[in-house]
Amino acid sequence: MRLQWKCGRVVLLFTIVVILVLLMAFVLSWERPYNTLLRQENSPVKKQQLVDVISESSQSKQDKAASRILLFNYTSLLFTNVTQNIVLTEKKFLAIGLCSVKRKHEPYLIDTLRSIFEQSSSTELQQMVVVVHLCDFDMAWCEMTARLITKMFPSHVVAKRLLLIHAPEEIYPSLEGLKANYNDPPDRVRFRSKQNADYSFLLSFCASLADYYIMLEDDLKCANNFFTTIQKAIVSRQNTYWVNLEFSRLGYIGKLYHGNDLPTLAQFLLLFYQEMPCDWLLTHFRVILTQNNPINFKPALFQHMGLYSSFRGNRNELKDGDFQERTANVADNPAATFHTSIKVFEDYRPEKAYSTESGYFWGKTPVAGDYFMLKFVEPQKLDAIEVLTSSVERKNDGLKAGYLEIASHTKEQSCSSFKMLGHFVHGEFRAQTLNGTIPFKIDCIRINVIMNQTEWLIIRSISIFLVPK
Repeated sequence: MRLQWKCGRVVLLFTIVVILVLLMAFVLSWERPYNTLLRQENSPVKKQQLVDVISESSQSKQDKAASRILLFNYTSLLFTNVTQNIVLTEKKFLAIGLCSVKRKHEPYLIDTLRSIFEQSSSTELQQMVVVVHLCDFDMAWCEMTARLITKMFPSHVVAKRLLLIHAPEEIYPSLEGLKANYNDPPDRVRFRSKQNADYSFLLSFCASLADYYIMLEDDLKCANNFFTTIQKAIVSRQNTYWVNLEFSRLGYIGKLYHGNDLPTLAQFLLLFYQEMPCDWLLTHFRVILTQNNPINFKPALFQHMGLYSSFRGNRNELKDGDFQERTANVADNPAATFHTSIKVFEDYRPEKAYSTESGYFWGKTPVAGDYFMLKFVEPQKLDAIEVLTSSVERKNDGLKAGYLEIASHTKEQSCSSFKMLGHFVHGEFRAQTLNGTIPFKIDCIRINVIMNQTEWLIIRSISIFLVPK
């Protein structure tokens, strides 16, 4: 009991310290003076200028060290000071960041970059920038790898769609005499502490490059058109508060952030670099900024493909069971609220049925007259609807008898006049090409139960497809 009480005090104290530090960081950076640089849309943004302004705002030695990050110059095939290079002439929609170090076994970085570019259309590529932090302290390896990447992806490097950076060893915080938390061996503590600093410098560099930033690793493959899926997910959450969205369940792979949160996140990782692994710190960051629960999207857009870890070369065969390489029918699923008369089981809330959300709705023994309704935050023109009930594990928990109806948007009253679209068949409902038969905007969709059933009801996914604009 005394040990549990002591551990509880340590966790509470750490949380309090983190909250106080973040409050101080927000106060210090409230003016966000570097935003004036970002507003200069018609002028190139130099990373040295941006990092200097951040440094002056935070008075942080670590941030000043970050200003010495090197950028690979493809014309001289050398890493040079970033002030000598104009990084981007315009802000992108998405920055993709990953760190890479020398591995004992086969490297995966080239295959990862190839997957990013090959799984993206030309239109998608124009809206993204990929930043690779070659963060091994072996400078010869970094420059050799940079030359190889330049040789393999010359068009992306020349277009400044692919940027290679390196933070020199001398700007890192001390990696000696670190705290031995969680009974980790010294080499493990050093590895994860350095990794936090690696990503901190990467985040600092990416802060002004794009509206959004997604964190990847150097040993994964991407789903087809993952960029468009991420765009749709962002649109679906545009009227709700979020700190990060997650497109994979593995560690910190596929975690999406707002670009303007990166400076604070970078400082956070560097401040607590020796306390715990990066993915744990990212969870603390999310909770402290009041997003209590993770927002996972399915199917997963990124899959771990490496067989060996970059730490000690240990075998690592982690896989994300929700990954689908081909995501041709990704739902739009605009923001909506949910109501149901069916008693909800535990945390299987109605919104979990929305196809991009992880999990499903699970309700207890529905009876005739029960309903499940979603109301769009903004009225929408629909092209198709798909609703699937039951699951592989619980095949009997499907809708035995029911129908789906819609309500149009009127000035007088919302969701007041419903029109039936059709019945469920074997627990499934599908309606396509609705734009031809329903040319008006829809406010609500309602599923009605018309027969008592002894089994519970799982609605595993609701997919809404909008009329293309």
